Amino acid sequence: MKIKNLLSIFAIAMVVLFIGCSKDDDADKIAPTVISSDPANNAIDVVLNKTIIVKFSEAMKASTINNTSFTLKNGQTAVAGVVTYSEETASFAPSSVLTASTVYTVTVSTQAENLKGTGLEENKVWSFTTGVAADAVLPTIISTSPINNKTDVVRNTKVEVTFSEKMDPLTINENTFTLKQGENLVAGNLEYNGTLATFTPTNTLLANKKYTATITTGAKDLAGNALTENKVWGFTTVDNSAGIAGVKLGSAGNYVILAKTAINNSPTSNITGDLGLSPAATSYITGLSLTDFTGYATSTQVSGQIFAADMAAPTPINLTTAVENMITAYNDAAGRPTPDFLELGTGNIGGKTLSPGLYKWTSTVTLPADVTISGGAGDVWIFQISGDLNMSAAVKVILKEGAQAKNIFWQIAGEATFGATSHFEGTILSMTGITFQTGASFNGRALAQTAVTLDSNTIVGK
Repeated sequence: MKIKNLLSIFAIAMVVLFIGCSKDDDADKIAPTVISSDPANNAIDVVLNKTIIVKFSEAMKASTINNTSFTLKNGQTAVAGVVTYSEETASFAPSSVLTASTVYTVTVSTQAENLKGTGLEENKVWSFTTGVAADAVLPTIISTSPINNKTDVVRNTKVEVTFSEKMDPLTINENTFTLKQGENLVAGNLEYNGTLATFTPTNTLLANKKYTATITTGAKDLAGNALTENKVWGFTTVDNSAGIAGVKLGSAGNYVILAKTAINNSPTSNITGDLGLSPAATSYITGLSLTDFTGYATSTQVSGQIFAADMAAPTPINLTTAVENMITAYNDAAGRPTPDFLELGTGNIGGKTLSPGLYKWTSTVTLPADVTISGGAGDVWIFQISGDLNMSAAVKVILKEGAQAKNIFWQIAGEATFGATSHFEGTILSMTGITFQTGASFNGRALAQTAVTLDSNTIVGK
């Protein structure tokens, strides 16, 4: 009986394995497609020195993109030409100018295969009609970003070039578009779309350094016309070599939590440091079971003292000063000029390692994955955020190489929300609310111009 059961289990496992392998095999056999062509089907007045371009849905096996699988014909007569392939794009450059006012047929056959050896499901065939003249207009570069001789360029910049017309994408490559710092070639990713070429450096550019970008005459338009001369321009990155100064908190730095309208807690939290609330009164501090003393209160959940605007002197004036200092600190952080990093990750900084410097975003910032802040004990980070700051549950901010929470400043125009069991570091300067969801922990100072909301959190002032 046991042997039969074992055999049955083995048979089921083999069937599951076979089905899994079959699914993998099916996935491997998904046929690639041609997703675009230039000229398009039924195009007219095509210039006589046109290079035919096709874009595939995925990377192809270069050896299968050749004069057999990619052909051009005038009727039944094959047109001689050179086939080139790179980065999902193939081109056919006729060896001589095409005949005027003539219909040509292009074919990409099923012999063209993807990297898994799967060919097109069927031949891709389309036609176009030539005009009466060749394209003799040479391409030019109409703009660059950064512009020539620009200074204070953010260190996560992309280098962009806009051409006067569509270019042969296979001529926009690492040989024709380069970025150097001195004699050192900068590694990066190059993309070309429409008339725009974009070079994205692999690593953050160095501070206060001159960079030189070059587009060579190897860049050609779709008629094979090249730039008349190399285009060379330069820019200098922002200077943070001496570091940036920290944000002075004044007496706001005496509080681990400082708010203007409310401090609401869902027990039980564990808070190390003093709490302050002004101009709101003590009744707007909830969930901490306060014990009142003259000029302050205590709570078993707080290793420190709790102050509100309606308590005995000198507490009210002290809190007024602290709130004024908090607003001054917020404005200082928000007003720092010449950021080192602009729109990093388009607001998604999950998984990134952040070096010292000034960061700026004009929208919401999210932390869907752990973020590392790495730098020395004296280094400073200032994050300017025009929208909200949203941190996902269980995500952590990790400090490395001596970085300290007291030197990290998050200026947030919107709301700051920290997911359940997440861990955050630094001083939060929020124009609106700060919310720590269930079990979130925090090292630093939460300074809000409205309310701070807690839910069974561990907060340590640093």
